[in-house]
Amino acid sequence: MTATTHTVDWRDTIAQNRRRTYFVMATFVALYMILGFIIDLLYQTPFIATKLQQYNIVGQQAWLITAKLLLTAKLFPYATVSAGVIALIAILITFLFHNRIMLMGTNYRLITPETAQNLQEKQLYNIVEEMKVAAGLSFMPKVYIIDADYMNAFATGFNEKSAMIAITQGLLQKLDRDEIQAVIAHELSHIRHQDIRLIVTVSVLTNLMLLIIDIVFYNLIFSNRERRGNQGIVLIIILLRYLLPLITALLALYLSRKRELMADAGAVELTRQNEPLARALIKINDHHIQDSILNQQAYQKTAHDELRQAAYIYSPKTAGINTRPGFSSLWSTHPSLQERLKALGYKQ
Repeated sequence: MTATTHTVDWRDTIAQNRRRTYFVMATFVALYMILGFIIDLLYQTPFIATKLQQYNIVGQQAWLITAKLLLTAKLFPYATVSAGVIALIAILITFLFHNRIMLMGTNYRLITPETAQNLQEKQLYNIVEEMKVAAGLSFMPKVYIIDADYMNAFATGFNEKSAMIAITQGLLQKLDRDEIQAVIAHELSHIRHQDIRLIVTVSVLTNLMLLIIDIVFYNLIFSNRERRGNQGIVLIIILLRYLLPLITALLALYLSRKRELMADAGAVELTRQNEPLARALIKINDHHIQDSILNQQAYQKTAHDELRQAAYIYSPKTAGINTRPGFSSLWSTHPSLQERLKALGYKQ
């Protein structure tokens, strides 16, 4: 089935994704600093409560006075400043080491014409090279194979020059050439649209933020330190422990659902047909459903896989596979298979 091609202003798409990148980075820095401010309230309010008691001042909320002092810089907001610095450092580290970060916890190999071990791997490199030309990219992305039986693929990088594509061994073995080409075209479309920087940034900042709130949360539970005058702040920390995963999941949804459909459309434009990508998505979906238990175990055994979830061509959550326990697992950053097939104009 041949797809109808549409004219798209890719420069406008790239400009939109750049604006989204800056918006998301600014949002996360703000969230980090808000979290830091709450931590400042938590740990500095007891000091203010003690001072109020010493001067026999009653009838005033210690945490409100602490907040005013922090906002007017009469108390130095150590945690607020530290959280902002941590967010900026995380963005810088992501920029410098994004490929290594996204491949963390996997066994992978770089594929080149010299390192390809068999005809199948040489064919994979040739497909990427062919699609790179079709996409009009100036730089050849690095190509990696991940030693994993589940079927998936992703692209990452901060710009076209630093981009990379990784596919699993399971996907390489179970798809035919046209289907692999369609998957590669999908990933190259992400690079072409310059939305890959969004996902790697969101993944790193989200998981680091959740780690920070977990540390504070469990410190509250297991610490015997007295918390005078700040019971409300303790309650806020407890609420954030469960709300932050939802907030970050909503940010991921804002970024991911549309970008996946756009990458699907980009793949159709590059390959001039919609059937191979539709077949590939159906095979990947069936594979995850039929071997759901084994796949769930494989994902969970792969360290740091949560960093790659939003970047995958197929979200395991679509098949009901929870790769990471918690509220964030309830939200899928990808459209459903039916939605994607309908957008491709493919009927089973």
